[in-house]
Amino acid sequence: MKKGEETRARMLEAAAGLFQAQGYAATGLGQIIEEAGVPRGSLYFHFPGGKEELAAAAVEAAGAYLAGVIGERLAAADTPAAALEALADHFAGELTRSGFSKGCPVSTVALEATAETPRLKKACAGVYRAWLSLIETRLTALGIAEAKAGPLAQSWLGAIEGAILLSKSLETTEPLTRMAKDLSRLAEEERA
Repeated sequence: MKKGEETRARMLEAAAGLFQAQGYAATGLGQIIEEAGVPRGSLYFHFPGGKEELAAAAVEAAGAYLAGVIGERLAAADTPAAALEALADHFAGELTRSGFSKGCPVSTVALEATAETPRLKKACAGVYRAWLSLIETRLTALGIAEAKAGPLAQSWLGAIEGAILLSKSLETTEPLTRMAKDLSRLAEEERA
């Protein structure tokens, strides 16, 4: 990796972690630069659009990383129930490892994206669409009818995101575990 690429990657990693832990508004550019250990001029060289451009790129990078994890977890599951439980287990593990300080790296930022941050809104929507597509494709492969797989993927992702938020707030993985258990039964009923 070239020095410029390494600097950019360090800024993305630092920004993604800070946005995930404390949100978009509460994270300052100086804090990102300090966390990344890069010169101040690097920020506007790599991200001339400033904080919003950096945040959108950080969300896309974190989303792409998680798409890989989601894809692996889904591919290893042989039933819809196992797929949902694998996703819940992953996020429960991440919450536990962070001491319940970090939730989903996309939802934390998506909750703050507004009409004033269109690039950020677009990045969050793009990541969610990619995740929905992964889930829908795997559900279809696991025997869910195509007409039902898309709506079920939306229900799953919405439930997962909500359970992550509750788990983080309550500092327990019980909401994720309960969600996976309850929705797994419904997923098995949907198999064609």
